Amino acid sequence: MSEVWKTKYGPRRVRRDPPTLAEAIAAARGLTDDVQQQIEIAASLMDLPPDQVRGEVLKAASPRKDVNTVAFVGRSGAPRTVVVERVPSRRIAGKGIVSKGLSGRGFVR
Repeated sequence: MSEVWKTKYGPRRVRRDPPTLAEAIAAARGLTDDVQQQIEIAASLMDLPPDQVRGEVLKAASPRKDVNTVAFVGRSGAPRTVVVERVPSRRIAGKGIVSKGLSGRGFVR
């Protein structure tokens, strides 16, 4: 599928390909965890009936582990270390900034 239009530099074409079934399923899995909604999303992206997509979505659906692990490194009960770095400013001491106002006169801040 392509669309052609003329410009001053010559004809231009844009190729538009529908997503593959694997791409549509990956997009649907990224949007929701509900399998039924994944089937509907993938079917609408592919312009197919949901019955044709259902088998592939169910094959691709794997049980996801909920990972809510927080790991603390170091001894238990020890105070945590916080590192704060100071970044020096790049201002030059002793020189003012000169700018022009609406009247055109310069002034020093």
